[in-house]
Amino acid sequence: MTDPLDPLSPERIIPTALHQEMQRSYLEYAMSVIVGRALPDARDGLKPVQRRILYAMHELGLTPDRPFRKCARVVGDVLGKYHPHGDQAVYDALVRLVQDFSCRYPLLAGHGNFGSIDNDPAAAMRYTETRLAPISHEAMLGEIGDETVDFAANFDNSQQEPTVLPAQLPFLVLNGCSGIAVGMATNIPPHNLGEVIDGLIALVDNPELPDRDLMALIPGPDFPTGGQILDRQGIWETYCTGRGSIPVRGIARIEEIQPGKGRHRRPVIIVTELPYQVSKAGWIEKVADLVNQGKIEGIADIRDESDREGMRVVIELRRDSKPDAVLGQLYKRTPLQNNFGSILLALVDGQPRQLSLKQLLLHFLEFREETLTRRYRHQLEQTEQRLEIVAGLRRCLGRLDELVELLRNAPDGSTARAQLQVRFDLSERQADSVLSMPLRRLTGLEQENLRREQADLETTQARLQQLLGDRRELLKALKQDLRALKKRYASPRLTRIPSQELSEVAIASAQLSVFNAGTSSRPRAIASSSDNETGLGPLFDGEADEPGVLLRSRDGYVQRLSDRAAARQRPKVGVSDGVDDPTVAYDLLEARQQLLLVSRDGRGFGIEAQRLPLGRRQPRGLPLASLLPSDLQTDPQAVVTCLPLPSDLDRGSLILLTEQGRAKRLPLSDCAGSTARGLSLLKTKEDDQLYAAVPMGSEAELVLGTSSGRLLRLPETQLPLMGRPAQGPQVMRLRPQETLVGCVPQAAGADLLLISAEGWAKRLPGHLLRLAQRGDLGNIGLRFQSKQDRLVAITGAPAKGLLGLYTSHQRLIWIPVGQISIWGIDSSGDRITELQPDEQVLSAQVWQPQSRPQTSSDE
Repeated sequence: MTDPLDPLSPERIIPTALHQEMQRSYLEYAMSVIVGRALPDARDGLKPVQRRILYAMHELGLTPDRPFRKCARVVGDVLGKYHPHGDQAVYDALVRLVQDFSCRYPLLAGHGNFGSIDNDPAAAMRYTETRLAPISHEAMLGEIGDETVDFAANFDNSQQEPTVLPAQLPFLVLNGCSGIAVGMATNIPPHNLGEVIDGLIALVDNPELPDRDLMALIPGPDFPTGGQILDRQGIWETYCTGRGSIPVRGIARIEEIQPGKGRHRRPVIIVTELPYQVSKAGWIEKVADLVNQGKIEGIADIRDESDREGMRVVIELRRDSKPDAVLGQLYKRTPLQNNFGSILLALVDGQPRQLSLKQLLLHFLEFREETLTRRYRHQLEQTEQRLEIVAGLRRCLGRLDELVELLRNAPDGSTARAQLQVRFDLSERQADSVLSMPLRRLTGLEQENLRREQADLETTQARLQQLLGDRRELLKALKQDLRALKKRYASPRLTRIPSQELSEVAIASAQLSVFNAGTSSRPRAIASSSDNETGLGPLFDGEADEPGVLLRSRDGYVQRLSDRAAARQRPKVGVSDGVDDPTVAYDLLEARQQLLLVSRDGRGFGIEAQRLPLGRRQPRGLPLASLLPSDLQTDPQAVVTCLPLPSDLDRGSLILLTEQGRAKRLPLSDCAGSTARGLSLLKTKEDDQLYAAVPMGSEAELVLGTSSGRLLRLPETQLPLMGRPAQGPQVMRLRPQETLVGCVPQAAGADLLLISAEGWAKRLPGHLLRLAQRGDLGNIGLRFQSKQDRLVAITGAPAKGLLGLYTSHQRLIWIPVGQISIWGIDSSGDRITELQPDEQVLSAQVWQPQSRPQTSSDE
């Protein structure tokens, strides 16, 4: 018999094809390198090893006000607790976080030799010392104890480590990052803190801020070694597409010096700044080699006069040389001028994605809003717990004699606690705090302190509830935190940028590169450009300023047409045969209007309507699902609705109705922060999903209809405004085999239009339906002529509208609404169209003529 514990026994050998095993193993290795080592997270901007170094130092208490600690101690903690890899790799990552010529805002402070711009190595870890820098202590780790981020087990389940640090600043943009993974790489340039915060605040106020306006606030990278950027086209390409080449040149000037007494003056080139990541010693050696090879002429000597005050490399020229020509040769043949190849690649939800600058900042703002919410929620819990204890103490101290008598007569602590809970109406936590209360609490001064503490706690509680309940207040607090950090840590720009604006040719060229990146059919690696996820082309200013019409089809396609082209798509009375995907919505669009897409899982996605190509690229338009993130693009019915947002969001609301009859009314202003990544508008249960999302303006009532012909008329007061985290109450209870078919906001008592599957329809005055409350059964609005019939649609009934019926035989029938008779509740209405024996009405919609407001000639 074979031993089943033998690893080579037949029972334990699984035959596998070599090429399949190689593919699987290599993919696992690639994803491990991509996610676990080489690429930074878009939220805190750190690679795992950097995150573990900072957290380990936080656990060691190496704050800026504490003494420096040996780097070997930090590396040992990181290796033993969180990062079981090579010690030199950890130390190299630590050294980079200290170097002010590598990081624009170093996250660690160092004591000792941490290398130089000459590419000298750092001293061994047993000699150097480190501690947290003030900016990382406050803006990276300051909120780590407020339950702002999730923790996970380390490699051996002996410790807990944060999955991300609660960064208050986008350090991925501030310090940049470089890393090479498997099949992809990232190279993000550093930026100026003050400029980035200005851009963040502008994006908080307007998440759809145009790229040109964002570039006015963040004009370009700010390298820690200074230098100058030659033109802005590379910056534009980088910020718009996530990939570009930025030409950077060192700072050099031509002077004349007298080498010695009695000697003739001769020209010199003095270099004071080099491009980012260029070694000074390596550059000097390169220049010397080119001079010795005769490829650069006119140089007599090179001296490195750099000191602690800064860099100074003096290049002496021959008297007969032309300084401008020599300097031109240095720019051409040496790294004194080079290109920074930027790739804005980072991990988003654990997946590598190439992002634009705006998307990077929006991902950070979304993360920052989440951490603030979690922080305030934790503080509110702590405040309420302390408020409960203080209230219990004050309640007992108000009846001090009774309290003393109870404690004197109680045989033990358990009995005393039980009696306290009964006699003074205390919770268990309050009773424990009373029993552990020191005698000094009985003094008048301590009682007054308790009163003041309770008042302060109530004030804090109210403020935290306001922050958690009102997103505008939360964003206001977010901006205040950003401004405070800018005041403390902002510094002047080091890298010079040309002040002239981009030429129109340069802008068109950059936009063309965005378009080509979005429409390329070349297969990609695991990473993909987030701009390309929607398959949309560029936003050209000419198209952005044009109004138009948005057409949405029954099967989830959308297209943007000009007014003239849309006029040809308007319905006409009669029957059309062979209609595969009828248009179900016509919406007027203004210039630069925003769209809100709502998915079945309750998320809202914001997009500029002008990102849709003007005209028809495809006969049916663009699939709505293609505008969503990749996890939803496989479901063609993922989008419940696509609606243009009005310019004034404070007056409107959005009705969110689930398939199980739960509903809530959400202020449209809460949808303003929706981005292309999505914003949670409604939390649905596991067995439920969103059925409809309907805008509600000045309408005072809401009417819901079911397939059985039952109607529920609710006043606006039955649906109070709620925040995004709320699920919403149950407004309509559905019977077995009964489904929702419509949700109509309307003016009080306005007419409704009811359509059945067998072609029966009627207009019903809304005032005939009784006003109900949430959960009521409502009224039977339509009686059916046969048991197989059912209600398929409920809509408003505009007098000049057209009713479109789409049938199972792909026929589209348009009927004037005014020709449909008005009937009471207890009736079937009229049969408004003749159907074939096996034909049924699948859906119905009403098209109402709309006219664009005319502007006066003075405007």
